[in-house]
Amino acid sequence: MQDHEVAGLLAGEAGDLLLEIRDRAMAEGWSPNRLRDEGDRQAHRLLVDRLNGLRPHDALLSEEGQDDGARVDAERVWIVDPLDGTHDFGRPGSIEWAVHVALVVDGSPSAAAVCLPASRRLYGTAMSTAARPSERDGPVVITSRSQWGEAEEVAAAIGGVVRSCGSAGVKAMAVVAGSADVYVHPSGLYEWDACAPAGVAMAAGLDVHGVDGSRLQFNKARPVVPGLVISRPEYTVSVLGALRW
Repeated sequence: MQDHEVAGLLAGEAGDLLLEIRDRAMAEGWSPNRLRDEGDRQAHRLLVDRLNGLRPHDALLSEEGQDDGARVDAERVWIVDPLDGTHDFGRPGSIEWAVHVALVVDGSPSAAAVCLPASRRLYGTAMSTAARPSERDGPVVITSRSQWGEAEEVAAAIGGVVRSCGSAGVKAMAVVAGSADVYVHPSGLYEWDACAPAGVAMAAGLDVHGVDGSRLQFNKARPVVPGLVISRPEYTVSVLGALRW
């Protein structure tokens, strides 16, 4: 099985598990915090067990796991977020949560998948190109609910409007799917938040940078990237210019 297939398979399996956990929580009346904790724990365990079976010699960095630093010297490292958007996962009816699975080789994502379980969508590096933008009056800049200000600067530079939602994976895949044109996260992100979305977006032909315009590097000793910008190529110069104060 190729790495692209492994990424998609495991992201989908973890997504299915999270849907099952959510259904059980609703049936049994779990508290939101219990639901979030169980989702994080069980999805992490599934990904660890499956990667140990399918790629036993590769290293792993997971948001929910212990990081002993040994992965830094590994050539192949899987970087996963078993449940991106944990807070939204605990909100009844929310679809703004995701599963991220990516393989990093020599600092760059070589295979990746982002599953949006509640939307029944799976995106991966095996796909061809980003979808054409949906018909609308102007470009859409998508960002986190707490970082509206920087996104407004970007929207002004390209004549667009700002929209917000939860989960880095959901926002990034909005650009891949054509319902948004730019995703801006202007502050630092952990690698498990950014890696799989960045890998899928790059494979789809979108431009991906740090907020400072840098090329993103993964599997660093301190697993943080300098923000995340995903844009359709025709907007990249204007977007990065607006973010360089």
